[in-house]
Amino acid sequence: MNPRFPALLSLAFLLALPVALPARTDAPVEQLALAPTADQATTSKLVFGLLSDSRYAYRPRPADAAMSADIFRRYLEALDGNRLYFTAADVERFAPWRGRMVDAVRSGDPEPAFAIFVTYRQRVEQRAAHARALLAQEFTFSGQERWEYDREEAPWAADDAALDEIWRKSVMNDWLRLKLAGKAPEDIRKTLDKRYAQMGRSAAELKSEDVFSLFLNAYTASIDPHTNYLTPRTAENFNQAMSLSLEGIGAQLQRQDDVVVIREIIPGGPAAMDGTLKAGDRIVGVGQGSGTVEDVVGWRIDDVVAKIRGAKGTRVNLEYIPAENGIDGEHQFVMLTRARVQLAEQAAKRKTYTIPAHEGLPQRLVGVIELPTFYQDFEGRRRNGQDYTSATRDVADLLEQFKAEGVDGVVLDLRNNGGGSLDEAVQLTGLFVDQGPVVQVRESGGRVSVNGDRSPGVAWDGPLAVLVNRASASASEIFAGAMQDYGRALIIGETTFGKGTVQNLVDLDRWPASEGPRFGQVKLTIAQFFRIEGGSTQHKGVVPDIAYPLSVDANEFGESTYDNALPWTRIAAVPHTRYGNFAPLLPQLQTLHARRIADDLEFRWWSEDVARYREEAARKSLSLNEAERRAERERQEAQRKERQAIRKEKGLDLDPLAEETDDGLTANERDVVKDAAREKAAEKRPDPLQRESAAILADAIGLLEQDSPLSAQVLPVTSSAMRWAE
Repeated sequence: MNPRFPALLSLAFLLALPVALPARTDAPVEQLALAPTADQATTSKLVFGLLSDSRYAYRPRPADAAMSADIFRRYLEALDGNRLYFTAADVERFAPWRGRMVDAVRSGDPEPAFAIFVTYRQRVEQRAAHARALLAQEFTFSGQERWEYDREEAPWAADDAALDEIWRKSVMNDWLRLKLAGKAPEDIRKTLDKRYAQMGRSAAELKSEDVFSLFLNAYTASIDPHTNYLTPRTAENFNQAMSLSLEGIGAQLQRQDDVVVIREIIPGGPAAMDGTLKAGDRIVGVGQGSGTVEDVVGWRIDDVVAKIRGAKGTRVNLEYIPAENGIDGEHQFVMLTRARVQLAEQAAKRKTYTIPAHEGLPQRLVGVIELPTFYQDFEGRRRNGQDYTSATRDVADLLEQFKAEGVDGVVLDLRNNGGGSLDEAVQLTGLFVDQGPVVQVRESGGRVSVNGDRSPGVAWDGPLAVLVNRASASASEIFAGAMQDYGRALIIGETTFGKGTVQNLVDLDRWPASEGPRFGQVKLTIAQFFRIEGGSTQHKGVVPDIAYPLSVDANEFGESTYDNALPWTRIAAVPHTRYGNFAPLLPQLQTLHARRIADDLEFRWWSEDVARYREEAARKSLSLNEAERRAERERQEAQRKERQAIRKEKGLDLDPLAEETDDGLTANERDVVKDAAREKAAEKRPDPLQRESAAILADAIGLLEQDSPLSAQVLPVTSSAMRWAE
């Protein structure tokens, strides 16, 4: 831990957390206080002091008129990012507050944010009522109108009449989706009326802590894209996600209408061990131990979860309606003892691919490790340094299994891995290189330190590839960049996110010496990281050695889309071993890759789908012509059936979701059990990119084995840490 930051927890490299607007609460709307509390005032002052201090923040920003205007803009975007509720007249009426936002944060009196929110809540309720009223009419879908679903860059609607027109098209699109899914007009009206009513209630029942969080995050985002404020509850969820564990009953919950429903029972948890509860059961009451069971119908899901979670060893009494009994069925009770539950589904996983002989190269067995995040149980590590949840430890165990099975190479799949712990990124690198630097970290004052692997030996000294995509960020980029700089692994896939900054958590409860979690935490940028060759991943990301077609453009997703992100720069390199140089090998790998994917149906289909998706996304609108939309739907259904038939004919793995079509419903409108099963089935879909990455690695192994001069060129260093060709 850096002695300059005694209040910081050793966390790093996570993308900004999304701010969600939660659903209903148990209190009537009129009872909800919409004014900042004393604790929120203290929190605001603490956050301002922290982020304006160069001893903590990497790039403090002057608290001036420009910042105030920026906070104002970001707060409006947080409330109405798609510009569906406020009119230009509303925004003009808010204008006097544009210059007061910094003072509101500094003084701990965010009155402007609460005043703006009151109007926002009114506008959402008005729009919900308007959308429900539109359902009384009959819609025709024979014209050439289009619904613009992406309005982030659109001007604010001039007046209510302009918003009415926007919402008319939005409701038409919702209706058309359900109509194309085969729903009758009466059922469509019922579904949409409930949907819009819930939309109005959700905004009406937000609490002051939600408003405060949105406002404070508008301020933190004005500093840089990855500085965030976490409420005490958000901080708790964040730490549980990082540790892959929680203390509770072991059930995944989802809110549906006014009731919380069990979506999935987590294996090994108290609910699974007891066996009473099952997916689809509705929780309607929660009691602590033998105390009174409190009715939770209509509560926000986060409030219900807070009641159910608790310290291990304590008991919780649940009142529930079995799924088969229906919403009005008989209520039953079950008493469970809370325990620590491991979230194994989010841990590192393994699989193997047998790559057949081709082009004169022999058959190979390649192992793949999927790592969704660089997780670590920080609290567990502090309590017991010998036994704690760790991504590196889990990967090391899987590598031992692969060695016992005699795999020829390993692919580490970091697609969609948004980061995690700096320690884990460094330690994971140490599984594949024998001591040395991993990443350079530059603080705000310019001081550069080097974090490296100090443990002798490696867990895997054989052939290695790393699979990345645009959503691979931060700690993923540190690891992939180190593997590329060492020449230790082939990097395959897309250019990564481009996040080259370091974030740590500050616990705000440490300063006021509070006895419990009251003020939350701040995830703030404290440094910038650089690869050991000196370049930053900021903006540019890690560029793969073998590139796949882009699934998303850099101007749509990634660090380069943030208007206040740090620029790219570089510093001096640090000495390090270069185990290999794959440049001479890449032309042959590209040739073999191109030949193989030309005959790989799944890869070709994926490429076609990506190209079509990007083309459609660029339009940012959908046709409201029924014939046109139906023709496109029928084309897609025919294409799915044709592809599935080809899979059966050729003996390929079938797509378990080939029969799925757009049902026009939102997530909380679907059958919870069926939707969870659909989600599990999606994990078994063919993955042509992962399989092709294993094939590319197999090609590399074979080429280097057969061509000694090429092997000497590519792998000039003889080391136990590079056993590519023997």
